[in-house]
This record gives sequence, structure tokens and C-alpha cells, in this order.
Amino acid sequence: MTPVNPPPLGGTSSPALAGAGPRPVAALPEGVRVRVLRLVHGDPRAAVEAAGRLTERQAAGLDPLPAGPVDLAPERLAAHRREVRALPDDTRLVLLLAAADQYPVATHAFLRAVAAVRLDTRPLEAAEAAGVAYATAGGVGFRDAWTRIAAYETASPADRRDVHRLLARVLHGPAETPRRAWHRGAGALGPSGRLAAELTAGAARARSAGDPALASALAERAAALCTDPRERPRLLARAAHDAWLAGESDRARTLAARTDADADADVDAVTGVLALRTGHAGEAFDALLAGAARAAGPRPAPATPHPALAAPTANEPQPAPRTEDAASGPEGAESAESLASGGVGAAGSGVADGGGVVGGGVGGTTAFDGARGAAGPRDGRAGSGGRVEPGVRTAGSRVPARIVGDGGRRADGGGPAVRAAVAPGESAAHLLARAAEAAVYTGDLRRCREAVLAARESGIDPPGVLGGLAAAVDGRYEDARDLLEATAGRCGPGGDPTLLVHAGIAALMLGDHTRAATAAVRAAAAARARGVTVLVSQAMEFRAYADFWTGRPHAAEAAALDALRQAYATGQDNGACHLQAALAMFAALTGDAELCRERAAAARSYALAHGLGLPAGLAQWALAFLDLANGRYDATAARLRALAASGPGHGHRAVRHLATPHYVEAAARTGDTRVARAAHADYDRWARAVGSPDDLALSARCRALLTPGADALPHYATALDLHADGDRAFERARTELLFGSALRRLRRRTEARDRLHSALQAFESFDAPHCAEGARAELRALGAPAASTRAGARETTHLTAQQLLIARMAADGATNREIAARLALSPRTIDHHLRGVFTRLGIRSRIDLVRLLADSDDG
Repeated sequence: MTPVNPPPLGGTSSPALAGAGPRPVAALPEGVRVRVLRLVHGDPRAAVEAAGRLTERQAAGLDPLPAGPVDLAPERLAAHRREVRALPDDTRLVLLLAAADQYPVATHAFLRAVAAVRLDTRPLEAAEAAGVAYATAGGVGFRDAWTRIAAYETASPADRRDVHRLLARVLHGPAETPRRAWHRGAGALGPSGRLAAELTAGAARARSAGDPALASALAERAAALCTDPRERPRLLARAAHDAWLAGESDRARTLAARTDADADADVDAVTGVLALRTGHAGEAFDALLAGAARAAGPRPAPATPHPALAAPTANEPQPAPRTEDAASGPEGAESAESLASGGVGAAGSGVADGGGVVGGGVGGTTAFDGARGAAGPRDGRAGSGGRVEPGVRTAGSRVPARIVGDGGRRADGGGPAVRAAVAPGESAAHLLARAAEAAVYTGDLRRCREAVLAARESGIDPPGVLGGLAAAVDGRYEDARDLLEATAGRCGPGGDPTLLVHAGIAALMLGDHTRAATAAVRAAAAARARGVTVLVSQAMEFRAYADFWTGRPHAAEAAALDALRQAYATGQDNGACHLQAALAMFAALTGDAELCRERAAAARSYALAHGLGLPAGLAQWALAFLDLANGRYDATAARLRALAASGPGHGHRAVRHLATPHYVEAAARTGDTRVARAAHADYDRWARAVGSPDDLALSARCRALLTPGADALPHYATALDLHADGDRAFERARTELLFGSALRRLRRRTEARDRLHSALQAFESFDAPHCAEGARAELRALGAPAASTRAGARETTHLTAQQLLIARMAADGATNREIAARLALSPRTIDHHLRGVFTRLGIRSRIDLVRLLADSDDG
């Protein structure tokens, strides 16, 4: 979006930015490349020009990209302007009116404006003859977005103001109030307190209608017309917040940079949210906690907390130490080495769910994102010296109450707009929830406890996920379970997308994948309906984990790739990093070693630079599982011990808790079980508190691995009985494989064969060839047949899941570049994978590939 009433462009293009030079679009980081293409409306020539004009920091994704057409691709715009200038004056006038009605805010008032002034539209024929524009049932259609922009910006400022005033006069209905305010503001000659108030009120209406993009445009224009310098940074902060919700990350960052350096709750909120999704998570925590404190204001006395939020002692609690060797539970005595240190278990996740929590889950990684916390103040209390106004519906949530400072005046057209305590939709409780998310992102989970203490001091009831995480950090697993259960229960249809995301997070932590998937799907639908674009990728992330662990790997990978593309498009690079780590885990589980290492390296490099312990830990776990599945047990144990020793920002206690079953398996194979027993003790404690069948099954499997000889068999049997009530199909298959292997060593051949065949069938349905090969090896050791159980699998059995996906896309006619765009990989990587496919299948061309895959499908 460009500024309203931009100054007329000169006859020459703007000079190139310092240090800019030729830079191929493909050489840009994936997130920057996707955003460049989005900003230039998909025009490849404009993208090439824009890429060459970026500064080094912009090209690296460190600074926001330019949002104005003249800054992005002035030569491309100049070419379109020349075409428009060549048209007759009457034609340009009609095009200007149509462009102003569509750009940068769509108002759909062109036909009414034409009728109001009886404008002759026959000159439009000249534009049609030139191929610039054409008549439609609703008015005028432009050849492309750049032509529409050129038609608007070629006109003089006076002509633009005139058409905006005309469009404002024909917008009458109550629902059209925000757009009428837009045109009135765009037609203004200079600052006006009255127009600023009208625009601010219009922005509030747009937010309540679920149109954050329009709200942002109105708030930005209100800031430009505002006569009160103290109000201007707050309006810019609101505009930045709305732009962020609408998925316009670069514009949001640019607007946030224009806010006053003087700390303010609105500014703290926007700064914290942007840092959380694009910057350093530790800095985000500080900004969000400061914003929450400012929003809450002084309180006469802290409210009585929920019993589950109470401190573990009767006296006023002191913040728990952040040292890595501080153990919360009785089994944490060996926390310096143990994967269970500090009651890790729950913290991350009670994370009672293998992928769930990790998935973004635990950390709310992307879960709280763009979100507004699980709940606002429940009783509408205001701080001393303030007053409470009725709740207002925002783009993403229903805020029960708004705390307004003493100096605020109502935005009724007679004075400066009322100042909200925080950015639109952000209460102090919401900011605390985001601060907790930042703490989880870094892996410094004890910061969750700090956020709960801050909430109590401010008289705020913390959101359930925040309280659950804090209780888990303290080792109070039963309290954590109760708080998470209450939050997971709020997953009904048609709810607030943020509350639904929180419900999904809580369900994942509790190991309830079905409820988590339901909440995620409903959250994405609600986010789309309300225009909260940034929340869609986060919601779908949780569905990806739920789908994967419940036996739908292809649906999970597709959901994760789609979420990754959306995260890149909306500038959520931290979320994209987490999704890359998740996809590395998927690749590890499906045996694609090369892709796993590629995604894990990308995720880890970015995560370490931004203090993101969750994706860093997840990437390390992916590599460890890859080693485990390929029989490299020493390497697996070493990687997971290193993960246990990683501090905040470099690893994650929740991830090492989730990896406990894999660590125990590796340790049992190498004979080093001392630390594994301590890790399992904490894992078992969490599983028993939560009661998740799958977690209890994995705990029983660990117990079997740590028990010698025939005494282990009852524990395996118990694990399989518990898996029958759960939904983690992949882990059930691994349990069957381990059980079958133990039966084989005890010479119980018939039982072993049945278990191993069942495991083999499950692994092949998962497209996990390395795990399937492990089952075949056990069957061969029994002297039993180990043929593939899948029809038509003979030809493609040696392909990994990722290679098979790429092969099918190529067979369908997609180019390497198209496949790369769909999978969020580089064309070079796609070419490498296809070469590997050809080598493994013994073919030389795509024609052979089409024939072979067709034969395989028929078989």
C-alpha cells in the first residue's frame, strides 16, 4: 500500500539505493523472495527490478522491504505511466476515478460516482483500444495491478483529491462509514483534528467488521492528519498492529519504526509482537512484559489466583532460578545430565504429545502468534485512576474491557481519539500470553512463571495455557493438567480464532490430537473470516502435527508446506523457521536423510541467530531420530545428551522431554541407561498426571527397554494395549517393531512374526522406508518372508517420501521451478532430488518417469 496523496513522481526514476546492484530474485532468501513477489503483484519483471534495488539488510530480511511502487520498481511503474499519459485527458479522468475507487482501498462506488456527476464513460473506449483497461459490470477493470497504480499516480494531487471527495459524497450507508472516512481523509488538504477523529472511528469500525487492512489504512491516514503530536505515535502503532494482522509485515515494520521512541503500551505491544515473529524472542519477551505492565497500570491489590496458579509455598513466591540444573520434581536429581531436568516434561509440553507439542505446540510457537491471548480481564477491573469502557470487538478477539488513562477523551469527532491502553485487541492479559510465548520460543520456560507472577501483581487472571506452562515448569503436573484441560475445552465452532488456537495448543500438550485438529481447523476458518491472516499459518501448523502423529503423513506434510508458504508471505520468519524444523522431523521419520539435514541446518542456523530454542531443539531431535532409525545408536544418544545440555535459545527442555522415549531406546542399545532411567522417571510422572494413553504407552515401552530379558515382555504388551486407546499410529508401529525384536531374541517366532509384519505394514503406509527396512531385517533374521505389503510398491520402494512427491509432480508436468515454489525449496534442490530419483529408478528421462509411475499405480 502506498501513502495517500503521494507527491507527483518526477520525470526520471528514483536513484538506486546505495550499495544496490544486480541481484537475481532466486538468490534471495525464501522469505524475502516470496514477499518481493507478493509486493510486486507477481510481476516477474518488476520482481527482478525490485530485487536489484534492495539494500543488503533488506535482501537478508533484516530490514522491512519497501512498500511503495515507486520504491520497489520505478522503471516498471514509469513504463505504465507512459502508457496512461498517451491516452486522451477524458480517458485518464475516467481511469483515475476507477483507480481511486480501487486503490489503495477498494470502495466499490465508481458507478454511483459516475451517475452523481453524469460523467461520460465513452472515453473508456480509448483505454480498451490500447489494452490498458476495459468496462465491466461493476465499473472498470485494469489490465494488471501496475496499470491501476499508474492510472492513480499519474494524476495530479489536485485531481486525486477531487475524485476522492466525489467518491466520499456517494458513500452513505452505515456499513460504508469507514470507506467514506477514507475518501474524506484522502481528499484533505492538510492536518485536521476532526478528520483524524473520523478516520480513527472508521478504523475502529473496520476492526470490528474484521477488516484489519482497511483499519490500518485509516489509522495511518489519521496519523498523517492528526494535530496532536502525542497521539500520532499511538495511531501509527495501531496502524502497524492492524497491518500485521492483515499479513502486511513489511508495512507493519515500517510503520512501527515511525512510532515515537518514548515507551508506550501501544508501542510496546507492536514492538513485542513484531520481535516475536521476526526478531529475537528474548527481546520480544521484555517488550511484551513491559507493555502488559503499562496496560495494566497500578493495582490496589493482587487478585486471589486460581488454586492451580498458586505458588508451591504458602509464602509469597520468589522467582525460580533459571540455572539449567534447577530441578522441580523429585526425579530431577541428575538434572545436570538428565533429559528430564527441571520437570521438563510438562513444561514444554506436558507436551504429552510427540509431535503436538513440538509442533508449535509447545511453545505456542506459532500458536499464540498473531493472536490475542486466551482471555482478557474477566471482571472488567481498571487500574487506579482509570475507567472501564464497554468491550469492543476487534479483528481477532472480544476484549471484555478497555482500560483508558485519565487524559483520554472520546473519539466523537470533537477531539482527539480515545487512547486504548494497548494496541487494538491487546489487553494486558493478552500481552502476558504473548510474553509467555516468547519465553517458550527461547526455551527459557521459567520465564512463564515470571509472567504469571506479573499477572498476579496486576490483578489479572492469566490465560490457561500460560498458567499450565508455569505449573508444569514448577513440576505441579496435576495443576498443569487441570488448567490445560479447561483451555482445551474451548474449541467449539465459530469462536475467536485466538481462543481456538490456544485450545489446540492445550489439546496437543494433553495428547488429544483429535481435539487439537478440530480446534486448528476451526481457528483457521475463523481467522480467515475475520481477516486475521497471520493466524492462519499458525493454526494449520497444529493440524499438521495432529495429522502426522495420527497416521496421515501426506496430509500433514501438505499442511506444513502450505503453512510455511503463508508464514513466508506474511513475514513470519520465526514461524517459518519452526515449520522448517518440523518438516525436518517429518523428513527424518520418512527416511529422507538429505532433506532432513537440509531443513534442519536451515532451521538451526536461523534459530541460533534469533534465540529460538524451540526450533533449534526440534531440528536437533530430527537429526537424532534419523540416526536412531538407521541404527546409529551412539550418535542418537550423543545428540540427545547435547540437546539436554543446551541452554535457552540453543535447545528446548520440552523437546528433550518429548525425545525421552527415543533417548531411552538409544541408551538401551548402547548399554548406558543411568541417565535414561532418570529421564524416564520424569516422563512417566507427567504421563500419569495427564493420563494420555499414548504417553502412558511410550512410558511402558521405555520401561520394557530398561528391563532385561523376558521380564520386558509384559511391559511391551501393556504399551500396545495403551496404544490401542491412543492415536499415535507411528509410535505404535515402533513399539510393535521393538516388541517383535524382543520376541525374536527370546525365540518366540510366531508372535514375533505377527508383530513384525504389522509394524512393516504400518511403516510402509507411512512411507518410512528406513523403518520398514528395520522390520524386514528382523523378519529375515527369523527366516520369514519380508516382501513389501504394498501393491505396486516394487518400482518406487527405494524412493523417500519427498522424492516420491517430487517425482509425481514432475510426472504431472510441473517444472522444477514450479515444484520448488510449491514445496518452498530452491530449484537447485529440486534438480538434485530428481537426479536422485532417476538414479534410484534406473531411468533417464521424465517420459520414463511418467511410464514407471503409471505402471506402479496400476499395479
